[in-house]
Amino acid sequence: MVGAQAQLEQARRLEFAVDPNVQESFDVTTLGLKGVLVTVRKGGYYPNDPAQFRFQAYSTDLKELWSAQFKADGRFEPRLSYHDQNFLYWLFQEDNTDNIQVLRVGLNDGLVETFEGDLLNGMDIHHFKVVENLAYIGGSHSTRPVVMAFSFFDRTAKVLPGLYVNHIEISSIEVDPIRREVHVLVHSQKRGCQFSVRSYGYDTKPIRTLEFGGDEHNLISGKLLTVNDDELLLIGNYSADCTPYSQGIYVTRIRHDENGPADADRIQYIEFSALQNFFKYLKPKQQQKMQARIDKRKQENRETKFRYRLLVHDPILTHDGLLLVAEVFFPQYRGNALPYAISTPRVGPSAVDRYFDSYRYTHAIVCGFDRQGNLLWDNCLPIPDMESNELVERVQVSQVEDKLVLAYPYKGEINLEVMQGNRTIRERENFSLKVGANERQKITDSEHENLAAWYGHYFLACGFQKIIDDPRQGFNAREVFYLNKLTYSLDEKPADDKASRSGK
Repeated sequence: MVGAQAQLEQARRLEFAVDPNVQESFDVTTLGLKGVLVTVRKGGYYPNDPAQFRFQAYSTDLKELWSAQFKADGRFEPRLSYHDQNFLYWLFQEDNTDNIQVLRVGLNDGLVETFEGDLLNGMDIHHFKVVENLAYIGGSHSTRPVVMAFSFFDRTAKVLPGLYVNHIEISSIEVDPIRREVHVLVHSQKRGCQFSVRSYGYDTKPIRTLEFGGDEHNLISGKLLTVNDDELLLIGNYSADCTPYSQGIYVTRIRHDENGPADADRIQYIEFSALQNFFKYLKPKQQQKMQARIDKRKQENRETKFRYRLLVHDPILTHDGLLLVAEVFFPQYRGNALPYAISTPRVGPSAVDRYFDSYRYTHAIVCGFDRQGNLLWDNCLPIPDMESNELVERVQVSQVEDKLVLAYPYKGEINLEVMQGNRTIRERENFSLKVGANERQKITDSEHENLAAWYGHYFLACGFQKIIDDPRQGFNAREVFYLNKLTYSLDEKPADDKASRSGK
């Protein structure tokens, strides 16, 4: 039997000195073969504290290409950012007014432009996407959902029709720059937990509305992927009780010329218990007990339903179809440790005795589909002991021929596995990040670690580190924000049964 051993090596490293006396943030945007953009922001965290931005573009060799500066008007506060292949956008809003400003930075040359306009006064903004010269800004106004299309040409804003109604909320906004369309995914908990996809053209006029729901399957989230000129795939997770706890994943095909209620029979619902490797994150004995429980209930003609919280990634288009990655997590709470006393009488347990502590990740599922939306295989990546104060995507996926390399950062290390369909051909290996060739340099602390699948065989790791350059000269650590370009190769070598497991 032949396995694949992943060799992860550090190809390049870039450091930015961090001033502990200045509040600043670093944001990294990978641009494929165009390189990477680093945004350094100072200020803008409090009223009357103008934000200052420094944009620095680097090549794939981490050599600087250009830099640009921008100082925001003190009236405006940064809200959201978005980027496409050509531009980085930042949305600013003035408190207690209807005034907004959009900053556009050219990714090829660093050209900085701004566009000011007006939205609905008192609008709470949660979504921001751009197609060509229209910014789509979504949120709520007087507890009702609203999406506005803001034109960079004439600085006018139009409300997309059909959304400003009670008891619904915007799940996400998806854009299709090729067809110049925007899709607003809307979720309702009052009307039979309906989920709808409402599509608009570049002229802001409605194109189609597809409605899902009304049965025992309630769609929680949705991601759209264009597979050809005629069809989209809608994929996400679903529940049975209008809660964020999923019972499985679903996929359905949508024709571009389609409209009206969706045919529920054509939607493929895949329960977690039907996935071959969903419980592979458990220890072997726990897996056996779980499978015995599922088999017993099948013999009794009883369904086995599991409830999990899922963070669903954007689907990845492949030669054969698409990949769906979703991370399984649960929020952790702590009790009886409130920083203040509560004297009001109560009967029974109360929610005030618990407060949010962190998110705990357990594993990630990876599913392969063909272009018709049929499930081909599934696999699982265990994520043991990972906790985070932010619910963000941790697992990154890179394709190497017919294999997948899955990796995530944690506590100064990159954890990596290699998969081939439903087979894990190399179990988790850990790689420590290095400062450089000087072996005396020591990393004493790592925070806010992130990893991105960059291009080809390369990942990009970033975060904050405290480094002692030479313990013989003292233990004063310097703090840096780093970029590490990581390259990997898969070397074929004999593998034992442990290193090559089917997960069945």
